[in-house]
Parts: sequence; C-alpha cells; structure tokens
Amino acid sequence: MNLGFSEMVFLFLLALIIFGPKKMPEIGRQIGKALNDFKRASNEFKAQIETEIANIEREATPQILPPSQPPTGAVASGTLIDAPPAEHTPALTGSSEASTKAPDA
Repeated sequence: MNLGFSEMVFLFLLALIIFGPKKMPEIGRQIGKALNDFKRASNEFKAQIETEIANIEREATPQILPPSQPPTGAVASGTLIDAPPAEHTPALTGSSEASTKAPDA
C-alpha cells in the first residue's frame, strides 16, 4: 500500500467529514488497540511455530548410540584366535638391491 502525502490528506479529510472531529480520537485509539492485538497474536503464533519446529528437529535428530562390540576374531577386538596363518611369499631376486635403497631426497 503505497500512499502518498496527498492520498493520506484526502483520506483524513474524508474520515473527518464522515465521522466528525469528536469521534476521530476514539477511532484512532480503537485502530491502535486492534493493531496492537494483531501484532501480539502474530508474535505468539510465530513463537508457537518456532517451538514446534524445534521440537520436530529434536525428535528427528538421530541419537548417537555407543559402539557395539566387534565380532570375535576381528582385528578391532584384539583376539585373532580363529585367524588362519599368513602365507609366506618369497621376495623377488635380481633387483632387490635397488628396491631396498631409499630414494635420494
């Protein structure tokens, strides 16, 4: 609602003619109270919506559970009782000297 100064003056004069000078302050107070009540209700509604959204987000967030016990025989459990023995593979011969030297940095 973009009302210019001339439109506001016209509306004020029209209201003054329709309601008279004695009723104008009372009408102004009633409009002010109505706007205040509307603002208060909208703030309460906004706060209620934000509270509900926060509750939904809190319920939707998954809870972090403690880690379960690793299966028996796993490396993480620290017990390798059932693990098969490792096979030994022979090293390649021939260029073994080149592979054991560290590269120059």
